[in-house]
Parts: sequence; C-alpha cells; structure tokens
Amino acid sequence: MKSLNASQYAPVYLLCGDEPYYIDQVSDWIENNVLDESAKAFDLTVVYGRDLQGADIAPAIGAARGFAMFGGQKVVIVKEAQTVKKWDSLALYLDNPQPSTLLVICYKYGTPDKRSSWWKKADKAGVVMVSEKLREYKVEEWIRSYLAERVKVENIIIDPKVPKLLADYLGADLSAIVSAIDKLLIGRQQGQNNIDAALVERNIGISKDYNVFELQDALIKGDVVKANRITQYFADSKDHPMVKELGILYNFFANLMLYHYLPDKSDRAAAPALGINPYFVKDYAAAAKRFTASKTFKIIGYFRETDARLKGIDNPSTKEDGLWKELIYKILH
Repeated sequence: MKSLNASQYAPVYLLCGDEPYYIDQVSDWIENNVLDESAKAFDLTVVYGRDLQGADIAPAIGAARGFAMFGGQKVVIVKEAQTVKKWDSLALYLDNPQPSTLLVICYKYGTPDKRSSWWKKADKAGVVMVSEKLREYKVEEWIRSYLAERVKVENIIIDPKVPKLLADYLGADLSAIVSAIDKLLIGRQQGQNNIDAALVERNIGISKDYNVFELQDALIKGDVVKANRITQYFADSKDHPMVKELGILYNFFANLMLYHYLPDKSDRAAAPALGINPYFVKDYAAAAKRFTASKTFKIIGYFRETDARLKGIDNPSTKEDGLWKELIYKILH
C-alpha cells in the first residue's frame, strides 16, 4: 500500500490467501485510484473467474496485453480467480508482462498450486501477497488497534470491553469486524465521544448484558443466578453456540492457571505474560481469589469433559441448557 500510494506500480499483483479482507483492500484501492474517472471507461477491465468461458484466464490476459486508450495505465482485475482452472496463458504472460498494465489477480480462500509454473514466475514478474487468516487470540488486539487508528483524529474514548465483545461475537472475520466498527462510528449520537457496550448493543445487536464477558464476570463474582440466566439465553440463541462460548471461557481459565504461577502479578508484568490488555488483569486478580490453582485445574477438566459431552461422548440425551447448568454448578461449587 505504501508503494501504491507513492504511484510505484508493478505490472502484476497476485493477491491470495485465506483472509479476503486484505485482498479486497489492495484490489479496491487499485480499482478506485490508479485511473481517473474518465480513463476508467476505457482502461479498466474487471472480470470474474466464474464468468470466464471454460474457466480459462486467457480473455483477461488478452485484455492485459493491450495498450491504454490514451497512453497511460491500464488496469485488469480478475476477481474470484480461485474458480479459474486454465492458467497457461498467464504463465506465458508472466515471461513478458505489459509494463503499462496493472494485472491484479484476486485468489481468495487459499493459495494456488505452488508447483505450477505460473506461481513460480509470479514473484519475479510483480508482487505476490499471501493474506493469512488472523489467529483467534490476536483478533481482540487487531480490533483495538484498528479502532484506535480510525478515531485517532477525534477525541473518542473506547471502552476496553468493546474490542473483546466484538472479538467474541464476530470471531476472526475482519470484513465483518470492519463493517461493525463502521456502524458504531456512524451510529454515535451527535456529540457522543465514547464507544461503549451500550452503543454496540444498539447498533450491532450484541447484548451488553447477555454475552460471554458478562458470564465470565458472573463466575468471578460467584453470581449463580446471573450465570444461569446468561447461559439459558445462550442455549435459546443461535448466535451463541456452546462450543464457541466454551472455548472463550476455557481460554480465560487456562490464562488464570498461568496467572496463579506468575512471579510478578502487577498489571505491567501480567498483561504481556497473558497476552491481554492491562485493563483486564484485575479480572484475573479477582478470579484468583475465588478460584485457587487446584480449583482452576479442576475447572479446566470440567470444560474438557463438557466439550466431549457436547460432541456426544458419554452423553445420550443432555441438551445445551442442561450441560451449561451442570458446568456452572461445578465451577461455582
């Protein structure tokens, strides 16, 4: 993106990988910014892999070989290139790409066969970007960083709970996360200078009262009624599959076990050791007072047992609400 913004263009861009967000970011920038509006009518070609006859990339390569109408740049973008089957013409093109053309190939949800001749040539001919899926444990930090970047020119306060709520609810789908953040920023009332859980509930539909963050808080405080109320809400909702919520809670207690044995439990030392925002160290400190190391060890076992039963092992009939009740009882007693 630095090179593109500096108008340092390559003749070929192969954008591939499991995370489509970055592929779209680069290809959309090229589509919208390389040519001015008058030139787009003549020198911008966008094709979709599914529409190419015989799943052959040849028509796109034919367009790439042509010259711009007015002697400037030409842009050819192949979207959904993962549906293309015939790549022979690309392999030939990469030997001598048209220098005035930007050929952009968007290959989503995977990478091409790295044994193919054209893959081996692509890096020498231009730019190859492999967009990897963000790991679940990095999502919260990604959201925090992205939010901070979006509001850095405004005096906006971000509740530390918000990145966690979005990460727990949306997972690692960066496009969905960015769309949700857009809704948050647009949905603020005039003069509102904070982004909090209430704003998330109002604009995205993630309940500020019925979420795994609040369930975790109920367990730390030993609030049986609140914990059971939240888990019953989970069991009745399609948006809170038990396997997902179990995974988030399991990670908390796994981190709690680490916290018990940290030589330095200060916010400054504990936060990087646990890979969390310093704001949340207080939750581990409170949980450590309620759950000893030996109890935490047992709780981790309860999670593994519940996960197995959820998958049908030694569980002929108990449904999610029953499994939740049993798990909450074991954790708090």
